[in-house]
Amino acid sequence: MELNWLNEKGLSVSEGIGYTGSEEKYLSALQRFFKGYEGNAKLIREALAAEDIENYSIRVHSLKSNSRMIGADALAEGFEKLEAASKDKDTEFIHGATEDVLKQYAEVCEWIRPIGEMERVKVSGEISAEEARETADKLLEALDEYDDGLSAELAARLMGYPFRLTQKQKLKEALDHIGDFMYEEAAELVKEILPAIE
Repeated sequence: MELNWLNEKGLSVSEGIGYTGSEEKYLSALQRFFKGYEGNAKLIREALAAEDIENYSIRVHSLKSNSRMIGADALAEGFEKLEAASKDKDTEFIHGATEDVLKQYAEVCEWIRPIGEMERVKVSGEISAEEARETADKLLEALDEYDDGLSAELAARLMGYPFRLTQKQKLKEALDHIGDFMYEEAAELVKEILPAIE
């Protein structure tokens, strides 16, 4: 599929493909990014209205990673500034800047609308949230039983879930720990990424 028009809009296609691993995974990430817009924007506005800075910070952190993953660097920087301000409890900056960043978020989603509204891209080897949760549960059991062969196999299968960059990195670390027979450390990392399966 021809994607150069996205570069003209301000997205870095090569960066997005580099982060996601292939063109089909990049298209799938763009579709998820597009579909998540309304829910995410609503949750950010609700958290801000309720002065729930903790949940606000979690959401903008997640969107910073997701924006970077699709090559939307300017948007990622906007979310990064909101995240830094939320950590510093700079509510004045947050209240002043959130709507501008959400406007930019809506703009990026408009750019990718043609891909977002296409039939869902099925990525070979990709697993659903339900499969990922089942696999993670089995993986924790296998780690508890020090079964390195099964643990490595299940961790590799779990890599098929479209995690964000941070979680993907933790899962890679867990795989390394399994290879080094560090089962408890691997289990801790798996538990950390479980909430990201949604």
